[in-house]
Amino acid sequence: MDLKEKLETLSKSPGVYLMKGKRGEVLYVGKAKVLANRVRSYFQTSRDVTPRVAAMISRIVDLETIVTGSELEALILENNLIKRHRPKYNVTLRDDKNYPLLRLPILEDYPRLEKVRKMKQDGARYFGPYVPGGGLREIVGLLRRIFPIPNCTIEIDGKLDRPCIEYEIKRCLAPCTGNQSKAEYHEMMDQVILFLEGKDKVLVKNMKKQMQQRAEALDFESAALLRDQIKKVERALERQRITSSKLEDQDVIGIARDESLAEIQVIFVRGGKVIGRKDFFFEQASEISDTALCTGFIQQFYHKDVLVPREILIPLALEDAALLQEWLSNRRAGAVHLLCPQRGKKKDLLRLAKENAAHGLSGRKKSREGGEAELLMLQEMLQLSQLPFRIEGYDISNIMGTSAVGSMVVFENGVAKKSDYRHFKIKTIEGANDFGMMAEVLTRRFRKKEGSQASREARVPDLILIDGGLGQLSSVQPVLEEAGLSSFDLIGLAKERGERDERVFFPNEPEPFELPIASAVRHLLMRVRDEAHRFAVSYHRKVRSKAMLETPLQKVEGLGPVRRRALLKYFGSLNKIREATLEDLEATPSMNTKTAKAVFDALREKSH
Repeated sequence: MDLKEKLETLSKSPGVYLMKGKRGEVLYVGKAKVLANRVRSYFQTSRDVTPRVAAMISRIVDLETIVTGSELEALILENNLIKRHRPKYNVTLRDDKNYPLLRLPILEDYPRLEKVRKMKQDGARYFGPYVPGGGLREIVGLLRRIFPIPNCTIEIDGKLDRPCIEYEIKRCLAPCTGNQSKAEYHEMMDQVILFLEGKDKVLVKNMKKQMQQRAEALDFESAALLRDQIKKVERALERQRITSSKLEDQDVIGIARDESLAEIQVIFVRGGKVIGRKDFFFEQASEISDTALCTGFIQQFYHKDVLVPREILIPLALEDAALLQEWLSNRRAGAVHLLCPQRGKKKDLLRLAKENAAHGLSGRKKSREGGEAELLMLQEMLQLSQLPFRIEGYDISNIMGTSAVGSMVVFENGVAKKSDYRHFKIKTIEGANDFGMMAEVLTRRFRKKEGSQASREARVPDLILIDGGLGQLSSVQPVLEEAGLSSFDLIGLAKERGERDERVFFPNEPEPFELPIASAVRHLLMRVRDEAHRFAVSYHRKVRSKAMLETPLQKVEGLGPVRRRALLKYFGSLNKIREATLEDLEATPSMNTKTAKAVFDALREKSH
């Protein structure tokens, strides 16, 4: 069925439509309350459209529609399809990372705070996001200075013989030994929750009440501890910026533009306090309206595993606001309100978000202008097919094939983007086979998922730089061809042994290009190559050190890190554990008969 016939048979139900190009690529994904009306409107000759939409329509050769039961189902499906296909003409978020959160598994007997990046439906409490990551480290450090929260990973059952040094320096109350009861521990964690929720007055009031009760019960040591905690809480609260006295949880979205560039800044407010912010950059956005930009951002940002607040402040009214509110409320399991305030403190917060976005955009623009000349020289000198704004560098590190690892580093606009770095532990190649290892790394970088298009991890590079020559290039070319990736350039960088000259190798070209010694292009490519080498070597050392520290004890089923440490502490060395009788092993603290037998048998097998 051709495009014209499909247009005539469109459903009048809600659903999603996918506009496709001549190679079957998805150009645009949209949702509609009435599919027939919305899709046909694109092809009406009388319709006044922007050049961007006109360019998209001129490339459409096919379309696909999916009928849904409601407009809300269409919104959810649209989000999934945009994430999968990353269509050229949709507003797409180039940030696939999850953000740092604090997790508190309150259903456990002795819950401890964990730093996580994914939220699960597991009954735990989650707090955040804390962006940038330094904000999470700061809040955890502050909590540990105020509250004696255990920082260890041992199982807490109250049966340990004696506490560790954390108890001696009053950084923990030793629940592991029974010194702090389960009820007292949960009382402390309730205080931690109040602090993280921003309920300062309730927290201080409760702590003062408990202090008074303990003083009246003549428990002066415990009362004094609470008194010191109250002082620390009050000092900490003085330093935190209070944006509201109503303890709202809000995300505040600001938009700034400059020519074809746009930036969105999100300020995260929890319990009336700013806990973090994050900016998102969009290129070629001149023909995308603020409404489309804001709507697309909200759909994709909150489609991830993020904590959805009760209020989201937006800079303008949105046509789909009611539908978005319904979807967000379902994700939060509670009411969510999209607000566009016109006055008051909330309007001031929006102004702050916009100012931050404008400041971030100005910085990005200056950075781009400074680095673009260098990239233009690189494109011209190597005759690249496009401006290499994003360069990915790859290297392999191993010793005769052992502890082999690979690295991927990313430079955007000539600057290292460490948040996109990746390392790979080689899994399928044995022996000293650098070519095969490089092929494995590229295969995993562009691995297809669930039969969909290749995973982009963050975005497709403009240029891939391999540390090596024609051999390395020939090993990765088939990988890229199989993944259907030919939109970027591929080069190798190497120098002759003992020489200073740097040579660039191109696929299927036997003669390399020699880079001028004093050129900025040479220095840029060397920076990428050397950074990939540094990142690979540092990870290789880490993997090698871990392998050297491994002992036969780590392979014994049922023997965890706590019991391993207990064994080594009790006997003093692995050789003495190997010499021990089964009865000696059973007598070790925290050991049971089954595990002792497993250790005994494993070490006997190893020695024969």
